[in-house]
Amino acid sequence: MTAVHESVLDAIGGTPLFRLTRLGAGIAAPIYAKAEFLNIGGSVKDRAALSMVLAAERDGELKPGGTIIEATSGNTGIGLALVGRQRGYRVIVGVSDKSSAEKSDILRAYGAEVVLATTSVPQEDPRHLFNVVRRLTEEIPGAWLANQYDNLANPDAHVRTTGPEVWEQTGGRVTHFVAGVGTGGTVTGTGGYLKEASGGSVTVIGADPEASTYGGGDGSPWFVESIGHFLHPETVEDRWPQAYRSEVIDSFERIPDRESLLTARRLAREEGLLVGPSSGTAVAAALRVARRLGPEDLVVVLLPDSGRSYLSKVHNDAWMREWGFLEDDAEGLRPLLDPAGPLVSVAADATVGEALDLLRAASGGVAPAVLARPARPYGVAAPEVVGSVSREVLTAALADGGAKPDDPVRPLVGPVLPTVGVGQSAAEARAALAGGRPAVAVLVDGRVAGVLSREVLG
Repeated sequence: MTAVHESVLDAIGGTPLFRLTRLGAGIAAPIYAKAEFLNIGGSVKDRAALSMVLAAERDGELKPGGTIIEATSGNTGIGLALVGRQRGYRVIVGVSDKSSAEKSDILRAYGAEVVLATTSVPQEDPRHLFNVVRRLTEEIPGAWLANQYDNLANPDAHVRTTGPEVWEQTGGRVTHFVAGVGTGGTVTGTGGYLKEASGGSVTVIGADPEASTYGGGDGSPWFVESIGHFLHPETVEDRWPQAYRSEVIDSFERIPDRESLLTARRLAREEGLLVGPSSGTAVAAALRVARRLGPEDLVVVLLPDSGRSYLSKVHNDAWMREWGFLEDDAEGLRPLLDPAGPLVSVAADATVGEALDLLRAASGGVAPAVLARPARPYGVAAPEVVGSVSREVLTAALADGGAKPDDPVRPLVGPVLPTVGVGQSAAEARAALAGGRPAVAVLVDGRVAGVLSREVLG
């Protein structure tokens, strides 16, 4: 019989499992996906939002007529807007400028006020999203900051609901649980419950972007929203969320962005599951895990949110191509990129002399200027490019006395080079040179893989 609810809040949770028959074809261990995007607000964060609001009311932190404030990549804000407006609160959501535009539109549709702020600066910077919402909380009477990263009512939602659902739905047969790690609340709560219910036999796997520091990456930017732990190179103190308990996770599967995004697209086209990119990360990890298992095992992977929030990104061919995630064999810039040689980049805190030494090997004498980072095993992330450095400009500055070799190069850094994806055509790359730009930066999987000069492009 179809359920009847007195409120939409009563419909949060109780999401189904779907077996991944096509993506899991040929794999002995069955893989079941928990469809959290079927929550009333479209994501797993509905559970945490309801739990945090109810806990704040019980503890007297949130009172009638109060204001709910939160910093979010989008989904927790949507959950809080849904819950908060239903319970009569004003809701202000600080959204990362990296989040899809659809999420801000959804927030406004639910009646939330949206404040956009950056997360691409050190955590101590007053412009950082977290600091912006903290100031708002201090300035607005009766405001309550949900603080999902450190709010223990976040993982508690999954101890009480998600974990028991998975255990009951599989009849206690689940052997492996796979989930992405953002605040850590979902994997900590659900995974912790499953370990306890199984007497410690359930293995918990964290699905993490390859660059995220949770799984051992360098903390540089990636293109899967809502999961992972980013570390700005100028951040003084790196704080991990209190909602995250690392001891719950037995191992990590580190997934490159391209694998995550293409897997999300496959889920829609082959399994009929229109989900977001973090679901692609989780399923890619689950497939890796399941291939190492046998038919006596059972893998459950959590799909956090709906692909309807990412129609302008992962499910958009043009966006995928512009960022270098889609390539066609018949055309593209690979034939021009490979002969150009290895990428040369200049740290923004280099000296003029150091920059010139590097530029001797740069294609066309132009290189991207990037934020300093001690290790770069995955290349130069496009969001970390802050400008461009030209051999011609530096040589002229030295010749006319405007600069000395030991001077910082930063005052001589020019505009960021236009970018094109590796799957775009030479004609599109030439079009990007409009306005007299000397070169284009070619992106492969959202990272600068090389620079093509005007002369090379013809």
